[in-house]
Order: sequence, then structure tokens, then C-alpha cells
Amino acid sequence: MLELDRELTLADFGRVVRAQAPVSLSQAARVRLARCRAFVEELVGQEAPVYGLNTGFGKLASVRIAPQDLQLLQRNLLLSHAIGVGEPFPAEVVRGMLLLRAQSLALGYSGVRVEVVERLLWFLNQDILPLVPSQGSVGASGDLAPLAHMCLPLIGEGEVLHQGRVQPMGEVLRAYGVEALVLQAKEGLALINGTQAMTALLALLLLDAEVLLKTADIAVAMSVEALKGSHRPFDEAVARLRPHPGMAATSANVRKLLQDSEIMRSHVDCDKIQDAYSLRAAPQVHGASRDALAHVLEVVRREMQSVTDNPLVLPDEGRTLSAGNFHGQPLALAADYAGIALAELANIAERRIEQMLNPALSGLPAFLAEGSGLNSGLMISQYTAAALVSENKVLAHPASVDSIPTSANQEDHVSMGTIGARKARSIFENTLWVLAIELASAAQALDFHAPLRPGRGVEAVWRRIRREIPHLDRDRYLKPELLRLCELIRTGELVRVAEQAVGTLE
Repeated sequence: MLELDRELTLADFGRVVRAQAPVSLSQAARVRLARCRAFVEELVGQEAPVYGLNTGFGKLASVRIAPQDLQLLQRNLLLSHAIGVGEPFPAEVVRGMLLLRAQSLALGYSGVRVEVVERLLWFLNQDILPLVPSQGSVGASGDLAPLAHMCLPLIGEGEVLHQGRVQPMGEVLRAYGVEALVLQAKEGLALINGTQAMTALLALLLLDAEVLLKTADIAVAMSVEALKGSHRPFDEAVARLRPHPGMAATSANVRKLLQDSEIMRSHVDCDKIQDAYSLRAAPQVHGASRDALAHVLEVVRREMQSVTDNPLVLPDEGRTLSAGNFHGQPLALAADYAGIALAELANIAERRIEQMLNPALSGLPAFLAEGSGLNSGLMISQYTAAALVSENKVLAHPASVDSIPTSANQEDHVSMGTIGARKARSIFENTLWVLAIELASAAQALDFHAPLRPGRGVEAVWRRIRREIPHLDRDRYLKPELLRLCELIRTGELVRVAEQAVGTLE
């Protein structure tokens, strides 16, 4: 059981969102929520206008709302803002949104009742997942449309995915014998003013990127052996003289994977002076992507501990603050940076694929085909990699440099952070395929070097791939094999195999 209090780690996030660990509220969080709600109730009884408590929203902030209409105001807010479009977010994204919204509210500066946070956690623990369209957020005032869709079921509206089928929320409430919530002053606004859609997308991306970064280093090591490349660019001294941490990590990983290589010893006296950049500069390129994603991780970690709605309620100071914590710009820039970092892993991997498939560069059979001419081998896999890399270049155009004013120019600068996070996920998927193609190519190339054995870590991965995908001795349908290889990457199986052989990779 994860108990929500002040801090939520990425590991906690992964346990709840992917392993479906149950969640509860800590006693300290309950005390904070009750204290803050009591202060809000005091404000409701006063005459002074407070944004979102007794006023309209956005450009309508100057409109005072009568006390008898405050509950209807909050209900109307959710109904009017739930107008997203597009395919629903995957279940794990919605679980992440529910968890992160509960976490932010539980910090005790939003003014909602304990019951509201408990209901969000009930959805999580019962695996009742609102249908949340993926398009419609401009990233300020937060993820309004996605969060409105997420929170509609709290008031008995909207649809949810539960027990394998989409159901109206009213039907689910009746099945459980549970009443819909009647939102009180400030609660609807607190539920939808936040960055939880973009944060959930980025947190999930970071969980997957950790595996992808290690896999990219495995692919480099396999390609080095396949092309009889030099091990010297991965020497510890190279990284020591340019002390970027990501570069040092990739160099250390490749050194481990290349240990005890018979292939390396076979060409120690060759007349080749330097390898192509896609091999020789791999630590510098992969390392830069590692460092970029490390920065994104820090941004996401901070956001997971943040209060992101408006106004902020400070009960101990006896005041509220109308400000801009809902603005997604920190995450928008980070999302664009993450997408660019992942795109570069694909860029350089595609060049290594070309090195292996081009007989003028590799010294291997053309397109790694047995009987090339009659057989095309892996020729078209490079086309696919090139297409994915080109698509990534379009997707890597930053969303965060765009802004379209909303709410009659009251909200005159927006972040587009959720678009950036969605694009980063698409780039991740494309990059995963490119790495799968590189690994398939390297495995085929290594077959031609037998009986020479590659480095210990490379050999372990090569043999694991060959358990799923046999040597390509003649043309056959390759798509299902590449799908299996993608799953070996996605699940971390190839990383586990490599680490069993050579120890933990960085």
C-alpha cells in the first residue's frame, strides 16, 4: 500500500500505475486537507470576491456568483470543460493522472475536502478509469479538458473503462452502491487546474526511456562487433577528459559489453585508422541524450511534488493567491527536450544500420543477405528506419515555442506542453523500432563472423535474439520477428540478459 503524503517518487508512480499497487491517504495529509478546507469555508461565508470560490472563471472572473449557486458553478465547470477530442489516453496514462492529481491535492493547498481525494483514490484502487480524450489541452490553465473528462465520473457523469468494457459512470455507481459527489466551492476548479496529463505522459516516458537508453548502448556494442570497429573510443580516458556524466555512462556500458571479444582480437593489426562517427562518437551522442533525459527527470520529479492549481490556499497565512502554477511551461520545454534526445538515438542508430547493410562500408554481404540478388536480405529495413527517423524530425519540432491565446485573451500565453509530451511518446515508439532494426541487423552480421565470439555481453544478447529470430538464410516475412524484438526491448529482457552476463549497466 502506497500512502500519499508529501513526496511521490518515480518508482512509486510506476508501482501504482503499472503494477496497480493500492493507494491510501496518510493521516498527515488528511489533517492538511481538513485545515485547508476549513479556511475555504470561512472565505465562502465572507463578502469579498475570491477567484474560483464565488466568481466565474477565466475571462468571467469579474462575474460574482450567488451563494446558492456555488455548487452548480463547480458542476458546470466540469461539464463545460470536458470537450476534448481524439483517441482516449491509454489506461496507464489515466491511472497516472488520477494518482498525480490526488498527490497534488493531498499537499493541502487547494481547499478540497478529504472525500474528493479519497474518491480519486477509489477510482484508482477499483481500476475504474475515466475515458479521457488525448487532444484538447493547450497546457494552461493546466490540462483543463483532459482533467475535466477525468473528473466527470466523480459527479456521476461521463464514461469509464471498468472490468474490460466502457460503461456510463452512473451504471458503475449503482453497481457499487456509491453516490456521486456533490462538489463544493473551489473543488471543481481545484480538480481541473493542473498539469497532470502532461506530467503522467512524461513520467511514463521516463520509466521506459531508462530501458531504451541501456538498449541503445547494447545496440552500439553489437554494431561495433558486427563492423569490426575499434574499442578505443570507449576508453575510460576519453570520458575522463570530457566529463559529461551521460558520456561516461555509455562508455562504461559499452566497455562492459565488449569484454573478452575474440572479434576484436582478430583485427587488432588491421590498417583501419578510425571508424565512422556513428560508432566512434556514440558515447558523445548517446551521452548527450542521457544527460538531456536526466534533466527532464528532475523537472518531472519537482512537478510531482507541486501544487498546480489556482488560486492557492494558504490557511496558515490566512490568505489565497491567484497565480500561475497551472502553467505547463517547465514541462513543455522538458517534453520537447525529451523528444529531441530520443530522436537523436534513432538518428545515429539508422546510420549504423547503413554501415552494416552497405557492403562498401561493412565488408559483409550486401544487405546482409545470403545469395544477395536473389535475396534482398535486410535492405528494406533500412528504408523503414530512414522513414521513422525522418518522421521523428517532424515530430521533434518544439511545441513549446507555440502559443495561441485563449479565454478572450485572458489566458494570452499557453504552453502546449501536453502536445509536446504526446509527441515525445510518438518519437519514443519510432526510436524503439529503429533500435530493433539495428539489433536485428547486428545479429545477422555477427552470424557471418562465426566462429569468432563477440564480447561477453554482446554474445549473451545475440544468443537471446537468436532464440526468437533465426538467422536470415533466405528472404522471409520479417515484420512478426521485429515485433518480437520490440517486445524484448520494451520489457527490458535484452537489458536483463546483458546484465546477467556483465553486471549492472548504468
